[in-house]
Amino acid sequence: MGLNRYKSLYLWMFIPMIFMQLGIFRDYWGDFTDNAWSVHIHYITGTIWYIFLIIQPYFATHGQLPRHRTNGIIGMFLAGGVALTALSMMHRDIVTTERSLTNPEQFGPFQPWFFFGVAAVEIVMITAFGLAVINSIIHRKETENHAWWLISTVFLIMMPALGRGIQNVYVGLNIDSWPDIDIMLPIYFTQFLIISMLLLGAWKYEKLKHPATFLAVGVNLFVLLLEPLGRSESVQEFLKMIIKG
Repeated sequence: MGLNRYKSLYLWMFIPMIFMQLGIFRDYWGDFTDNAWSVHIHYITGTIWYIFLIIQPYFATHGQLPRHRTNGIIGMFLAGGVALTALSMMHRDIVTTERSLTNPEQFGPFQPWFFFGVAAVEIVMITAFGLAVINSIIHRKETENHAWWLISTVFLIMMPALGRGIQNVYVGLNIDSWPDIDIMLPIYFTQFLIISMLLLGAWKYEKLKHPATFLAVGVNLFVLLLEPLGRSESVQEFLKMIIKG
């Protein structure tokens, strides 16, 4: 079946793109001028990566393979930017833990453990993203493998943006209960959404048993450990030791 199987893929890739943008919209654009430089760069590179995963399948399946290959080389540079800018933002999580300690009234249910947990799962997500991109390069001459490794990257890095958006909505709906709000419930719901979209895509393109699918499901299940990881003193000390400002 080859490339014909992915003829409409570029259209389907708009779905995770929209979910990501809706998730991050209020958090990013709501305080646009207050965001750090690293936040802006990560948002830009991440957004371009999602756009890249829309246009690349289109070029590959609509008679523009030379352009697809050229863009592919540029895309590897872009993928590195996504990973490195994500890593550069992690110190912000550590700083936020300190701010939440000194201003508990302002942060309410968002205690230090939450931000430590976010940092812990983000390390795994970024590592998995890099692994998927590297595998897409290794299997670049195998259409099926190459395409699915790249598609999986969307589901590996969707959680921070989508989770933040759903969490903001949930907190807003329950603001009268502040600070007694279960901030993990929207995260669990986010992971359910991401895994559902991933498995639907894997089912449509017959990739349920592909290693990229296993990796993406595993990483998103790992996110469910955010709270126990964040509350672990060993994890907290490790993160403070390796993430310096």
